[in-house]
Amino acid sequence: MIIEYHRPKTIPEALALLAREQPPSFALGGGTYLNRNLDGQYAVIDLQELGLDGIKIAGTQVQVGATTKLQELFEFKGLPEDLNTTIRYEVTFNLRQMASVAGTLVTANARSPFATALLALDASLQTQELDSDPKQIKLGDWLPLRRQAKPGKLILRVDFPTHLKLAYEYIARTPADQPIVCIALAQWNSGRTRLALGGWGEVPILAMDGPEPGGIETAARNAYSHATDEWASAEYRQEMAGILASRGLQRIGTSNPTD
Repeated sequence: MIIEYHRPKTIPEALALLAREQPPSFALGGGTYLNRNLDGQYAVIDLQELGLDGIKIAGTQVQVGATTKLQELFEFKGLPEDLNTTIRYEVTFNLRQMASVAGTLVTANARSPFATALLALDASLQTQELDSDPKQIKLGDWLPLRRQAKPGKLILRVDFPTHLKLAYEYIARTPADQPIVCIALAQWNSGRTRLALGGWGEVPILAMDGPEPGGIETAARNAYSHATDEWASAEYRQEMAGILASRGLQRIGTSNPTD
């Protein structure tokens, strides 16, 4: 139950509220998670006055404000088409108009298409703590540790590179279901290739980051050697991960950098 509602005007004010021990305080972007998943008494810190929304291209990077809605990112021109695909599969149209980019990453599990794609893209977060300057942290370093983060930290924006190739492939029981296995494959003009896998575990995992795509099927299979849960066996996921990685590589070979 919400017992306090705050709408700070500045980032330091928001950080001070989030750093309090009591009552537990949570940042409010779109509210899609808080409304459904929290018990007990807590405060919400509404971020909409802080100017943390918007999307811009800065050199070779896309900079996305933390409170930018998924639908805004979906409609932004010039991004890889398969990134839009992951946004479409992440949540329904109505929720995309409410869910923020940062909030989606904060609450994402291993079956999140969007988080899997951003991991492949080597995305980074700009964060800030009370009485400190903003810092950059790689999404791949932050995801496994986000539950252990101390109160009083705020995501300001999400950055990822532009003008590269991205392929997303998945297997699910139905197109509307979360994936049992999914892959996101990003490739730079230099040949650098990153493969991220989703569908199993706590968070998506990085299976490969190399100067070229050789051995990508083996990397996919090895990464899921213990990926057994109630949805599928490790053997099935290994087989499908290898097939999807190969399919993604074939698609990248015939695509344009922003396709």
